[in-house]
Amino acid sequence: MDFNAMRAKIAGGNGFIAALDQSGGSTPKALEGYGVEEGAWSTEEEMFGLIHKMRSRIITSPAFTGEKVIGAILFERTMDGEVGGKPTPQALIEKGVVPFIKIDKGLEAEVNGVQVMKPMPELDALLSRSKALGVFGTKERSVINLANREGIAAVVAQQFEIGRQVIGAGMMPIIEPEVNIKSPERAECDQILLEEILKNLDALPAGEQVMLKLSLPVKPALFDPLIDHPKVLRVVALSGGYSRPEACAELAKNRGVIASFSRALLEDLRAQMSEIEFDTALGAAIDEIYKGSTQKVSTTTAA
Repeated sequence: MDFNAMRAKIAGGNGFIAALDQSGGSTPKALEGYGVEEGAWSTEEEMFGLIHKMRSRIITSPAFTGEKVIGAILFERTMDGEVGGKPTPQALIEKGVVPFIKIDKGLEAEVNGVQVMKPMPELDALLSRSKALGVFGTKERSVINLANREGIAAVVAQQFEIGRQVIGAGMMPIIEPEVNIKSPERAECDQILLEEILKNLDALPAGEQVMLKLSLPVKPALFDPLIDHPKVLRVVALSGGYSRPEACAELAKNRGVIASFSRALLEDLRAQMSEIEFDTALGAAIDEIYKGSTQKVSTTTAA
């Protein structure tokens, strides 16, 4: 797939995006969920080796194909590694899966009810290296905890600023201003976020597009204006702490939104499984998330 073929697949493909981008801070928790206890490694390199082994097992599984998984978000070390003796992005592309790269370097401390992204001084170099490896797009995450308009506006402005840098490098940005699903002001956060995103979309130059990765809204169909916006290539949803059945049920209530799940995709996988057990569990998870992404229910039916 060249860039235009990847763009077409992400824009109109049936399926979802797998998030395989757990970074340094979340890797121990991801490994623990996979059945690998913290004592199984003594150095950071060994820890990343174990998580890469898990990701390689997922990517090489016969259950993981471009038929239902249209994209995958990678951690930088995963992108730079190999799967089955090939560079990871190439291994994905050969399976019909469009590769993305997580570019943010973590979050600043909370101010005005939000956490903006830490500076990314080496972003241009990372974008250049990623594009050379065949990576289609990027993903960057901020967090919104409270319905503070000043804070949410700052998050969205920063996201679009970085997004324009990504577009300038010839790649597709996934903008991810995550609303904490445990926020006591979650519905208000959703509404302010919608308004701020629309402002920034309208300010984008003609011909430029972004993708959006959002928490599933309290009010189904709230993000319809974003799904229909000409400057949005695709809207995807994070699971945000929901179990897979919960996340898929909420996802099915929102037309045009596909999944980009991490924990909800991996929650039933264990290092100790046989290959048959592993492939069966992964296939079942993929089928369930695919269904939530492609078979929608009306909000009246869902209520």
